[in-house]
Amino acid sequence: MANRHLARSVVLQVLFERDSNNAMTADECIGRLVDYSKEFGARESDMNFMKNLLQTAMAKQKEIDEVIVRAAPEWPLNKIAAIDRNILRLGLTELLFADRAQVPAKVAINEAIELAKAFGSTASGRFVNGVLGAVYVELGEPGKADGASRKQVLNKPGKMPIEELVGGVVYAREGAEVYLALVHDIFGHWTLSKGKLKEGETHDDGVKRKAKEEIGLEVEVEDKLGENEYIANDSNATGGKKKRHATYFLAKADFTDLVLKREGGLDDAQWFPLASVGDLNFYDDILPVVTRAINLLAQKDRK
Repeated sequence: MANRHLARSVVLQVLFERDSNNAMTADECIGRLVDYSKEFGARESDMNFMKNLLQTAMAKQKEIDEVIVRAAPEWPLNKIAAIDRNILRLGLTELLFADRAQVPAKVAINEAIELAKAFGSTASGRFVNGVLGAVYVELGEPGKADGASRKQVLNKPGKMPIEELVGGVVYAREGAEVYLALVHDIFGHWTLSKGKLKEGETHDDGVKRKAKEEIGLEVEVEDKLGENEYIANDSNATGGKKKRHATYFLAKADFTDLVLKREGGLDDAQWFPLASVGDLNFYDDILPVVTRAINLLAQKDRK
């Protein structure tokens, strides 16, 4: 067994034990990690890796469990087999929170699948693959965006259904400061209010509707910022995929309290001054849109 795979197996044993004994403290979990490490013959040099993985999994469990619920809505969390539940927690810890330079997304998924095959039932591998695969697609397939395979899929017309989305970079002025209204999702990213464009609805009306629904703001649509496309899961489509085409606009609002609609995987909404936006965690396809909005706002201020 490869060393890092063995290390993950040791962490899994602790997560599994903790799942059945909620009274275990963090220190007790680390103690059990040391015991299991010796029992399974893990390398001492992997102890820091195991501790960091275990501590992150425990610290982020609430957020991770919310992701599982969203990715597998037909499976209540307490109905998922305990071993599968904790393999998902382990895999999502690496998929969502690990340094991708150290643990690429595909490695996190494949390692979790191998753990499911080794420790779960005959169906565990497929189940874990399905859940983590859904999350991977929602993240925009990190590590695949530059590959020819994704470009070929996007360039094949008629191969999958297209869903039109609309979204807005909502801003407000308060004194001399400009703020952006951003929403946070359960995958750990700040993003924009967006959603499916209704049949017969104009882009402007769609932006206004989504801003009102998701963050409680009345907005005035100003400028088009751009478009992007990505692939998402679609249980009704052949092959289980659909192409989402999103169009984004700059929209102005009054600087008032945000009222978050806690649905669709959103867990927070905040106003951010422009100076602090660069420090936030955005999806790769959303960052260019936000950057264009900031540049456009700067141009407006210079006029």
